[in-house]
Amino acid sequence: MLSQLRADIQAVKDRDPACPSTWSALTNYPGLKAVRWHRRTYWLHGHGFVWLARAISQWVRHRTGIEIHPGATIEEGFFIDHGMGVVIGETTIIHRNVTLYQGVTLGGTGKERGKRHPTIEEQVVVGVGATVLGDITIGRGSKVGAGAVVIHDVPPNCTVVGVPGRVVVREGQRVEAIDLHHEDLPDPVVEMYRVLQRRMDKLETRLARDEASGDEQGTSVFADKVESDSQEGE
Repeated sequence: MLSQLRADIQAVKDRDPACPSTWSALTNYPGLKAVRWHRRTYWLHGHGFVWLARAISQWVRHRTGIEIHPGATIEEGFFIDHGMGVVIGETTIIHRNVTLYQGVTLGGTGKERGKRHPTIEEQVVVGVGATVLGDITIGRGSKVGAGAVVIHDVPPNCTVVGVPGRVVVREGQRVEAIDLHHEDLPDPVVEMYRVLQRRMDKLETRLARDEASGDEQGTSVFADKVESDSQEGE
């Protein structure tokens, strides 16, 4: 328990440059408070005190804005930045050194029994407002962009954006040209409209060129006909 607490505090200090000290991490970070309480409720839940564990988790939600089900498995070095609106479901598994930002949901997709929430592998970053649903795995070292909705497995070392989520970087190779900062990832819907607009611009340019060419041809034909009629009249 003590080693986990040290690792959780160090995660705050390492990943938030605004954290000046251990004392600040312990007293001013709701994400760390929620994780510390979860360590206790997880033990209670695992030892049969299910109602008590759930009641404490609800109290912690009211105090921090973060809801972590007591049944969720969370390893050390877990960091929730800001944290308001974060929801972590019962069968979620979070491995070492994972970072979540505010508004993230690690949820289920229905009323299935058994494993129904995501598995988040080591060193994953999940951006602001992202949603990861179902019994899927986010591979080691991957990044989920802000606002993405992920419903399928993500391989290791990938970047996922959009609704539904799609891989735009794989093993360091860009599938699409983007910046890797989670707050700057592109909106695929907007990108689609931009592509359509560029195609429409090209089509309009070609149409205008064809119309101009057709007018010139029509003028030439008309002039030839006038000249021919004039010669016949002579």
